Amino acid sequence: MEESHRQTERCSGRNTNCVERPLRRLFEGLGSSVAACPWPFVLLPLLLSGALGAGFIFLPQRQANDIEQQFTPTEGPAKADRDFVQQYFPTNDSQRFSATRLPTEGAYAALIAVAPDGHSVLEPAAWDEVLKLNAAVADSDYERLCSRNAAYSACSSPNPLLPRTANATAPAPQNLTYPGSGASFLGTALGGVRTDAGGRVVSARALKLMYYLQEDGPEAAESQRWLERFLQDFPSKLAGMNFTAIQVTYFTSLSRQQEFEGNTKSVIPLFSITYFLTITFSIVSCLRSSCIRNNVWLACCGVLSAGLAVLSSFGLLLFCGVPFVVTVATAPFLILGVGVDDMFIMIAAWEQSSRRKEKSNVKSLLAETYSEAALSVTITTLTDVLAFFIGTWTAFPSVRSFCLYTGTAFVFCYIYTMTFFGAILVLNHKREQGNRHWLTCMPVGGGEGQAESCLYNACCIGNCSGHSSQPESEHPMSIFFKKHYGPFFTNKWIKALVVLLYIAYLAGSIYGCLQIREGIDLRNLASDDSYVGPFYDDNEEYFSEYGPRVMVVITESVDYWNETVRLAIENCTQDLEGISYVDKNLSESWLRIYTVLGEAILVNLNNKTLFLDNLDKIGKVVEQLEWDLNRTQDEIKASRFFIQTVNVTSAVDEKNLLHELRETARQCSVPLLVYHPAFIYYDQYLVIVQNTIQNIVVAAGAMLIVSLLLIPSPLCCLWVTFAIASVIVGVAGFMTFWSVNLDSISMINLVICIGFSVDFSAHISYAFVSSGESSANRRAIEALSLLGYPVLQGAVSTILGVVVLAAAKTYIFRTFFKIMFLVILFGALHGLVFIPVFLTFFGNFGRSPLLTQSKKFELSYRND
Repeated sequence: MEESHRQTERCSGRNTNCVERPLRRLFEGLGSSVAACPWPFVLLPLLLSGALGAGFIFLPQRQANDIEQQFTPTEGPAKADRDFVQQYFPTNDSQRFSATRLPTEGAYAALIAVAPDGHSVLEPAAWDEVLKLNAAVADSDYERLCSRNAAYSACSSPNPLLPRTANATAPAPQNLTYPGSGASFLGTALGGVRTDAGGRVVSARALKLMYYLQEDGPEAAESQRWLERFLQDFPSKLAGMNFTAIQVTYFTSLSRQQEFEGNTKSVIPLFSITYFLTITFSIVSCLRSSCIRNNVWLACCGVLSAGLAVLSSFGLLLFCGVPFVVTVATAPFLILGVGVDDMFIMIAAWEQSSRRKEKSNVKSLLAETYSEAALSVTITTLTDVLAFFIGTWTAFPSVRSFCLYTGTAFVFCYIYTMTFFGAILVLNHKREQGNRHWLTCMPVGGGEGQAESCLYNACCIGNCSGHSSQPESEHPMSIFFKKHYGPFFTNKWIKALVVLLYIAYLAGSIYGCLQIREGIDLRNLASDDSYVGPFYDDNEEYFSEYGPRVMVVITESVDYWNETVRLAIENCTQDLEGISYVDKNLSESWLRIYTVLGEAILVNLNNKTLFLDNLDKIGKVVEQLEWDLNRTQDEIKASRFFIQTVNVTSAVDEKNLLHELRETARQCSVPLLVYHPAFIYYDQYLVIVQNTIQNIVVAAGAMLIVSLLLIPSPLCCLWVTFAIASVIVGVAGFMTFWSVNLDSISMINLVICIGFSVDFSAHISYAFVSSGESSANRRAIEALSLLGYPVLQGAVSTILGVVVLAAAKTYIFRTFFKIMFLVILFGALHGLVFIPVFLTFFGNFGRSPLLTQSKKFELSYRND
C-alpha cells in the first residue's frame, strides 16, 4: 500500500516521472546489451542498410513528379468539374477546335514577340519578322499534327492577326479595335497596347503566338514528340534568324513539367558538399588534444549512421511503392543535421559518464550513457516523427511523400544511433583502454624513461611532457556559458532589453503573418536560369490585363423553353458579370444568341418542339449552338457559356476570383459550375491555410502530450508549448519578409518547425526547473552552462546540413533553406535567450523539490 502511494506520488503533482523512470531502466538494459556484445550491433545495421538500399533500383519507377498531381489538392473541386466537362463536352481538336473550350491546358507551343522600347510589334519591320517566326514554327510536321477547325480546313491560327493561309494578306494594324470580341478578341493576342479615344490600336509592344496540336486522337503521341523536338531545336533556330526588330521568348505545355523534373539533378552535387561540411564540423567539434581520446572516428561514424538511415528508409519506402517526389530530395540534408545532433548528445553523455566513473567497466558506462542521453534522443525523435507523420494528413501528395520519407528516416536514424553508434562508442572505448592511437590504432608509449622529442610526444601522446593524457576537464564553451554568457543575460538591464527584443520579434511576426501570401507560383517550379522565366515575365508584363476565360456550365437538364428558366439563367449570368473581376462586355452565351435570332425570325421560344427544332437549323450557322450544348432528341442535358475575367494579376486576385465565382454560382437558382483549367491550381487557396493550421494544431497537441509523459515537469511542458507557438508565429511571419509564400513547399517546413521548437526549448527549461540552485538567476546560468553549448552545436550542425541549398538555382530548395534557417535561428534564439530570461521572472515557481543532486547530474548529458 505504501509503495503504491509512492508510485502515485511520483506520477502526480509537479514531478510526473512514471513514464520516464521505466524508460531509463529500459535504456540502461539496452546499453548493457550493446556493451556486452558490440559487433552484432555494428554489422546488422550495415547489412540491413545494404539490403534495404537495394530498393533504390525502383527509384525510376517510383518518381512521381506530375505537377498537377503532387502540388494541387487531391480532392480539389476543379478536378471534379473537369471530369464533368470532359464527359458532357468532349473535344475533337482535329475537326472543331476552340482553345477557350478546352477542358485542359492543351498541347501547345507558345511564343511571345516583343518589340524594343518605343517601337511596336505591328510596325512593318517587326511584322515581317513575326511572319518569318511563324513560318519557322509551322513546319510540315506541325501542319499535319495541328489542331483544326473544319470550317476553315486549316490549322487553327496561332494569333487572330496572322493569316490562316500562306498567301493571304495580313490585316492592317491601324484598322484594329482593342480588345475586340468573339473570334477577333485581341485581349490575349496583343500586349502593351496603346489605343486612341475610339479604341483603335495605335501601337502594341508584344504579340503572342499559340500553336495548338492534337492531343485527344491517335496523333497525341506524335504531338508530344513534336513538342520535344521543338524544345530541342528552336533555340538554335531562333539564334540563327538574327531578329533585330523583336525579341522572342517561348514555352510549351511540356516545359513546366520538364523543368521541374530536372530540379532533382541540380541538387545532387550539393549533397556531397553537405557531407563534407557536416563531417568537417563533426570532426572539429570532436577533436581532443589527446591522440588517444580523440573522437574523430566517432564523428565520422555518427555522420555514417545518419547516411545509413537515409539509405535504409528511402530503400524501404521505394520497395513499398511510396511515390518519390522532388521535394523528398531535400530530406537527406535535414536528416544529416539531426543525426549529427543526436551523435553530439551521445558523445557528451559518454564523456560525462567516463569522467564520473573512470574505473568502471564498459557495460556500466554505456548503461549510464543510455540512461542519460537516450531519453533526450527519444523525446526529440518522437516529437519530430510525430510532426512528420501528422503532416501526412494533408490534401497535397507532395507533402505526404516528404513527411513519410523524412519521418521514416528519423525512425531509422534513432534506431541506428541506439545500436550502431552505441556499439562504435564501445569499440572506441576499448581502443582507448588499450592506449592505442586514434588514427593508426598502434599502442602509444608514454612511460617513464622514454626520452623522445617534444614533437614526437605531441603527435603520439598528446603533450610534450611524455606522460599519458588524463581525462580532460570541462569544455571551454561550457565555461564560457557559465562564466560569461549566463551572467550577462541575467543582468537586470539586459533582461529588460531581451523583453523589448521579444516584443519587437512578436510584433514583426504578427505583422508578417497578416501579410502572408498564399499559393505556389508555377514559374518557381523551374530553375532560375530556365527559358521559362523570361516567358513568364513577358506574359505577366504584357498579357496580365485579361485573365482566364471562364466556362459556366449548367449541369442539369432544365426547361430552356420556359421563359422563367431563361430569365433565371440570365439573372445568374448578370450576377456573374457583376463580379469586379469580370468584363460583362466580353461574355459569350449561346442562349443569348439563340434568343436574339429566334425573336428576329419570330420563333416561339416558349414551345419545346419549336425551341429544339430550330436549334438544329440555327446551329448550322452559329457554331456555339453545336459546341456548347449536350442534347438528345428531346432534352438538353447540359450547356455552357463563357465570361471573360480581367485584372487577375496576383495570388490574392486568383483566390478572390475563385471564391466569388463559386459563391455566386452556388447562390444561383439554376445548378451551375464554373471552370477553367487554371482553377486546378487555384484550388490550393481553399485548403492551404486550413491544412497548415490543422497540422500545426494537431502536431502541437501531440507534442504537448509527449512532453507531459516523458518530461517530469508540467512547468517545463508549459514552456515547450510556448516555444512551439512563438517559433511558428515567427517563422510564418518572417518568411513573408523573405518572399516565401504559404504553399505546399513551405507548409512542409512549418510542420518541421514544431519538432525543432521542442528540441531547443525542452532541455533548457527542464534544466532550469530541475536545478538545485537557490535563485532563479543561478538556475538559469546553470541550465545554460549545462546545455547552452550542445544546443548551439545542434543548431550549427542542422544549419550546415541545409546551408548549401541556399546556392541552389531552384525555388523549392532555396525555400527549404530559408525556412529551415528561420526555424533553427528562432528555435536557438528561444532556447538560448528568450526562455532563460523569461524563466528568471518566475523565481521559485515550478521548482521541483523532489529532484536530488543525482537527478541534476542526469541533465548534464549534453555538456562537453
